[in-house]
Amino acid sequence: MKLALAGDTMLGRKVAERLAVARADALFSDEVVAAVHEADLFVLNLECAISDRGRPWPDPSKPFFFRAPPVATEVLQLLGVDCVTLANNHALDFGPDALRDTFRHLSDAGIAWVGAGADEAAARVPAILECGGCRVGVIGVTDHPRDFAAAPDRPGVAFADLREGVPHWLVSLIEGLDAGVVVVSPHWGPNMVSEPVAHVRKAAVAFRDAGATLVAGHSAHVFHAVGDRVLYDLGDFIDDYATDTALRNDLGLLFLVSFENATPTRLEAVPLALDFCHTRLADRDEAAWIGRRLRRACVAFGTDVVETAGRFVIEFAPTGVSGGEAVGTRQSAESDFSPDNE
Repeated sequence: MKLALAGDTMLGRKVAERLAVARADALFSDEVVAAVHEADLFVLNLECAISDRGRPWPDPSKPFFFRAPPVATEVLQLLGVDCVTLANNHALDFGPDALRDTFRHLSDAGIAWVGAGADEAAARVPAILECGGCRVGVIGVTDHPRDFAAAPDRPGVAFADLREGVPHWLVSLIEGLDAGVVVVSPHWGPNMVSEPVAHVRKAAVAFRDAGATLVAGHSAHVFHAVGDRVLYDLGDFIDDYATDTALRNDLGLLFLVSFENATPTRLEAVPLALDFCHTRLADRDEAAWIGRRLRRACVAFGTDVVETAGRFVIEFAPTGVSGGEAVGTRQSAESDFSPDNE
């Protein structure tokens, strides 16, 4: 089995404007679509509502609001997306009506979702995907914002304040999930930072200890290191964002994880370039920068990265053999990133 993972996928604002005048296949190059289609399953973080209703969330300090038109599901179908996580800080950008519309449009398109629901219980329900007789469970959770948290009588996202530790309900959910492969996909930590912060690293250990087969995080808008079956940040997949010339949030990765007997054995990271509202394969110079950054980011986690046929390959250690760093260890290698700028 091969699982594709992509990070923040923002189909609102200027991307939505492009969708209004272009076909769904205008957002991704044919080569990116082909790379995604190598996988049996595809999971990504959908960082917007899908709706033509609602009003911006009433928070004067919130600067960005993302809402995609219903036709955005055609983009997800073109890519072959099986499941999205909605546990993030943009799911409720246009309120509960737009969130409910998102559920409906995804359901109509045959796409599962996790991390948001009509109430707290529904927001925490995992998705179960089937592949070749293997049950793949996906869990979505976010550590921000608290205002978006679902409640027993209110729609919203699956919220956990990971800065205070991993809550019991989340540990129990991971431990009790009836699936051969358990993927935990958290939207965690601050934006635009060069490496996972302390509470993210601690939460990753707790997720793995609870039984997560793979942890695939997002939120920073730039890719981070790969540790012991932990992808700390998947980076961005498509957007209309301004580019930070030091952090290079316009350069990213598509992750393809191969499994044998429900165990991840190999990761291939496909280098990407995010142009304005369009994602393509990175060119030679862009891929070289991505490779340098990925290797250096992985040093502190004991993870070796090898380039093969234009992709960056990581072979996972056998189960029970860890190559990860101790929690709290700082990255010691020289970084292509500037200091954290949030």
